[in-house]
Amino acid sequence: MAPPDSERAFAEFVAARSDALLRSAWLLTGDAGRAEDLLQTALAKAWRRWAAVERADSPEAYVRRTIFTTYVSWWRRRWRAETPSGDLPERASHADHAGTVAARDAVTRALGRLSRRARAVVVLRYVEDRPVAEVAALLGSTPGAVKVLASRALATLRADPDLQSLVLEGAPA
Repeated sequence: MAPPDSERAFAEFVAARSDALLRSAWLLTGDAGRAEDLLQTALAKAWRRWAAVERADSPEAYVRRTIFTTYVSWWRRRWRAETPSGDLPERASHADHAGTVAARDAVTRALGRLSRRARAVVVLRYVEDRPVAEVAALLGSTPGAVKVLASRALATLRADPDLQSLVLEGAPA
């Protein structure tokens, strides 16, 4: 028996857009596991309202807004993350990616020092290259507030010592 059209449309949406949505979630959380949890939570919320969501102008905009609003509201949760109890096995590496990993870590730590809303604004504006009006709509804010948050966040990132050391060392691309 074939799944209903709504289920098929949702499955196609998830298959087509989950990589991009997961990338945004990872940039927000800085952790692969939490990013997967965030995306799964947002998709579960979207699934509950999928009939209405797919009739909207952009189902992806709805899911993205759900990701960002869920991320911003997660500070209310008591449980923050799992704590590994054992040592992970060593992995064989064929190339030295230490510089790339160090740069990624520095950027992740710098983003982590921003407030949740500022981090969301930076990811939406400068990673996903979304216009101010769309960012404001996604976050339920005004364009002026988005501009102020973006300006302050960029000033904070410019002053971050980890990122300054990357610029001085000539971070890998």
